[in-house]
Amino acid sequence: MLKKLLPIMLLFQTILSSAQVKTAKNINYAGNNEVKNTLNIFYKNDGIANKPVLVFIHGGSWSSGKKETYWWLGRNFARKGIVTVIINYPLAPTAQYEKMAGDCALAVKWVRENIENYQASGDKIFVMGHSAGAHLSELINADRKYFQQAGIKNPIKGMILNDPFGLDIFEYLTSAEKDNYYYDFLRTFTDQPAVWKRASPLDYVNNIKNPHLLFYGGKTYGAIKIQTPRLYEKLKANKVAVEINEVKGKSHVPMISQMIFGSNGLYKAIVEFVNKFTQS
Repeated sequence: MLKKLLPIMLLFQTILSSAQVKTAKNINYAGNNEVKNTLNIFYKNDGIANKPVLVFIHGGSWSSGKKETYWWLGRNFARKGIVTVIINYPLAPTAQYEKMAGDCALAVKWVRENIENYQASGDKIFVMGHSAGAHLSELINADRKYFQQAGIKNPIKGMILNDPFGLDIFEYLTSAEKDNYYYDFLRTFTDQPAVWKRASPLDYVNNIKNPHLLFYGGKTYGAIKIQTPRLYEKLKANKVAVEINEVKGKSHVPMISQMIFGSNGLYKAIVEFVNKFTQS
């Protein structure tokens, strides 16, 4: 009987905890009426101000994905005391990587200027991305032009990259098999190798100063298993605070889908990372 009741009790606890989380939906961050430039905010209306804030940039090969998919990520982090902002951004084929990155920087700017209205601090911004979203996260962090174009200094306190794809998109597109993925990515990065270089966050690694927390799956794509440790080694050599974790047995999509469960171990590592560098 107890075994039968346990799942029901856990579900009830999840619903009860989630009910304490407030959601502000479909806020435009770019001064237009485009759904692709909107964000959702998840926060606990508990009277505690100046919480850290996590901006999440979703993956989807730069051509798919939407903020609504990741409501569980927002609720889980909010329950753990981190206000969470999940954004939309323009996708291929209607946009290429520079437009995507520029709009992601605008979203972070909006958070910097407005998040105090949701009990968080604009001085405690962390950015997290999965897959293509991790590429865009690191690109706006490492290539200074994106926040310069947005009209602010880089406000990112720390970075969390979950199975980042495309850290060296030049290397990938130069050596990858010419399959459907390859031709799909050309819609985002053109067929020009010089553009691939400009789009590669690893080419700007010497600009990076903020702390990093890196995850990659033990069964993920080969390029991710090569380039994520390479980023780690370069940051470490530059004396940037960085941690890396290989998650055994996980392939690419499960690296983010495992976080549907609030008890997943990645939350503990991320919350500890955020708290550590919020207080430092």
